[in-house]
Amino acid sequence: MDTSNKIQFFSSLSLFEALSPVELERLADIAQYRRAPKFQFVFMPDEPADQLYFLISGRLKTGTFSPDGREVIKEILQPQTLFGDLALAGEVKRSEFAQALHDEAEYLSIKVSDFQMLMQQNQRLIFACMRHLSQRLQRVEERLAKLVLKDARERIIEFLIETAGREGRRVGYETLVKHHLTQQDIANLTGTSRQTVTSVLNDLRKSNLIYFNRNSILIRDIEKLA
Repeated sequence: MDTSNKIQFFSSLSLFEALSPVELERLADIAQYRRAPKFQFVFMPDEPADQLYFLISGRLKTGTFSPDGREVIKEILQPQTLFGDLALAGEVKRSEFAQALHDEAEYLSIKVSDFQMLMQQNQRLIFACMRHLSQRLQRVEERLAKLVLKDARERIIEFLIETAGREGRRVGYETLVKHHLTQQDIANLTGTSRQTVTSVLNDLRKSNLIYFNRNSILIRDIEKLA
């Protein structure tokens, strides 16, 4: 990936709207292009948190492992997303993992120390990063609230609706979502079990609210599902 393509990518991110052309070029110069084959980890818990990452293409999941080894998924990341960003909040060692999903992921990596030097020279970039971290914290709080206030069925249905709104293709009343997530992935995202996900999806299919196969979910009518 050449410098001009990196500049074009960074200029498309709201995080860097305050940067001048010279600063964008500098950012592109210090960014390293990387690829992660499907299912490869970009980083793991306890590794040094000395890099920031920007997803160009593909999708990643971030999460942690419970003491008994279970995977807990925090987010599914789409292109044009900053990740590994807890390093900006003082994280020294990674507390979570980032792993490519079913497709190869392309991303740019920047040393935290280099990025911090750029922040010192542009106060508006500091505020943009603070806003980004605040939004991340808000998403975490919203997820915790769902785990406490909503039952398993409600969380699974809300996951379907949110995914449809973000990634779905609308055809009349129906919405097609091509997700490439396993039922275990959905369980890990919603704080439920795979058996519960299977039961809820089958129940929704019997009620003719959805149809699903391995790689996609067709929601018959989002309003009725809600």
